[in-house]
Amino acid sequence: MRTRFTEEFGVEHPIVQGGMMWVGRAELAAAVSEAGGLGIITALTQPTPDDLLAEIEKARSLTDKPFGVNVTILPSINPPPYQDYVKAIIESGVKIVETAGSNPEPFLPYYKEAGIKVLHKCTSVRHALKAQKIGVDGVSIDGFECAGHPGEDDVPGLILIPAATQVLDIPVIASGGIADARGLVAALALGADGVNMGTRFMCTRESAIHQTVKEQIVAHSERDTQLIFRTMHNTARVANNEISRKVVEIEKSGGKFEDVRDLVAGARGRRVFEEGDLDAGIWSAGQVQGLINDIPTCAELVSRMVTEAESIINSRLAGMMR
Repeated sequence: MRTRFTEEFGVEHPIVQGGMMWVGRAELAAAVSEAGGLGIITALTQPTPDDLLAEIEKARSLTDKPFGVNVTILPSINPPPYQDYVKAIIESGVKIVETAGSNPEPFLPYYKEAGIKVLHKCTSVRHALKAQKIGVDGVSIDGFECAGHPGEDDVPGLILIPAATQVLDIPVIASGGIADARGLVAALALGADGVNMGTRFMCTRESAIHQTVKEQIVAHSERDTQLIFRTMHNTARVANNEISRKVVEIEKSGGKFEDVRDLVAGARGRRVFEEGDLDAGIWSAGQVQGLINDIPTCAELVSRMVTEAESIINSRLAGMMR
C-alpha cells in the first residue's frame, strides 16, 4: 500500500506504532518495522540518553528496516535533559523522530541538520497547521477516542481527520480508534496517508507489558476507559480501573492535582505494565479496546491488516459501484 507517508518516510506499509511510555521498547519497535510498518522507541522510557543509545542498537540488531524514536515534551517539576536525548538520537543515526507534547520548534534545526524526518502528534487542526508552518514533515492527528491526551476540544476522528487533511499539505497519519483493516481503510478514505496505533500494538506478543494487561485489553469493551484530569484542563484517557475511578470521584468532589498526585504517579503506572497488577496505578488505553480480540505477533497483525484492507477496497467497496 503506497501513500505519501510510505514514500516520504521510507516504510512499506502506512502503519505506525506510536511512542508509548514504558511500552515503546526495542523488541516491539523492531517487530513492527520488520513487519513493514514504522516502529517507534520511546526515548523517555530509557532512564538516560546512554540507555537510549543502547536501546537503539538493540533494535538495529533485530531489524535493518527504518524505525523511529519518540520524544514527548511535557511540563514537569523535574524535567528530563531533553537536549541530551535529542543529541543521542542524532548521534545514533536514526532518521525518523516522533514528537509530541510541547512545540518541537526549538529542536527542529538540529533534526533538520541531521536529515531527520519529524512526525508531530497533534490533537487539533490549528495545532497541526502550526506544526506544518514550523517545518515538520508530517503530523499524527489524534481523535478524541485515543489513549493518553486527546486535547480539550473533544473532536472524534471521523470529524478531525478530514478537517485536517483538507487544509494540510504534508502527510497526515490518523490516530485514535484504529485496530484493524476497517480503521485503516476508513482513515485512507477520510484523506489520511496512514494510521497510528497505540493500544492495538500494546496487545501484541512482542509488547513487553505483562500478559495480564494484554488479556485485560482483550476483555475490555469500548466503554472501559475513564477521562481523568478533565477539571484540570489536561484530559487523559486511561483504562477503567479502581484508581482511575477514584481519581474521577476526587475531581468531581472538587479535588485538585495535589489530591490525586500519588494515585497518578508514573511509577505506579509502570508497575501495572511490569507486574500485571491492574489496579496498581493508572494506565493508558483507548476506546479501541472494544475492537481488540486477540494477541497476535506484530507480523500477523500488520499482514492481516494490509491483506484485509486490500480485500475491503477491491471487493466490498468496488462491488458497491457495480
